Amino acid sequence: MSAIVFIVIVALAASSGALFKPGEWYETLRKPSWTPPKWAFPVVWSLLYIGIAYAGWRIWTLAGWSLPLAFWTCQIIANAIWSWLFFGRRRMDLALADIAVLWLSVLGFLVTAWPISQAAALVFAPYLAWVSTAAFLNYTVLRLNPRQEDRAA
Repeated sequence: MSAIVFIVIVALAASSGALFKPGEWYETLRKPSWTPPKWAFPVVWSLLYIGIAYAGWRIWTLAGWSLPLAFWTCQIIANAIWSWLFFGRRRMDLALADIAVLWLSVLGFLVTAWPISQAAALVFAPYLAWVSTAAFLNYTVLRLNPRQEDRAA
């Protein structure tokens, strides 16, 4: 598989964020004071998506279908589903469960990719940090807005 395939897969996952945007519903939610500014999300995700594509392609070229690539596949699916759950369905609870799967998949990739390519694994370190922040934000917004679950789309 060429790098183009990984770029396309990542672009498809990223399109979920463009398709299911925060919008008015999200703006009305109570959020913690430490919520990153709006501009940070597209900037950070753009940089992370470049690394995600690189890491997947790198492991594929060195090890083919392998455990790290299974984790990579799991994380890209969970990544794509999160925006639909949180913004599209307004199910912060299901989005929290999804982001837990995403976090475990990112960690799984990082650990299992390390013996194959430290570069590919290290690219996932900032991704793990960002997903950790996003997971805690998801949890906190859910706690601050418990009745929003009753108004799910």
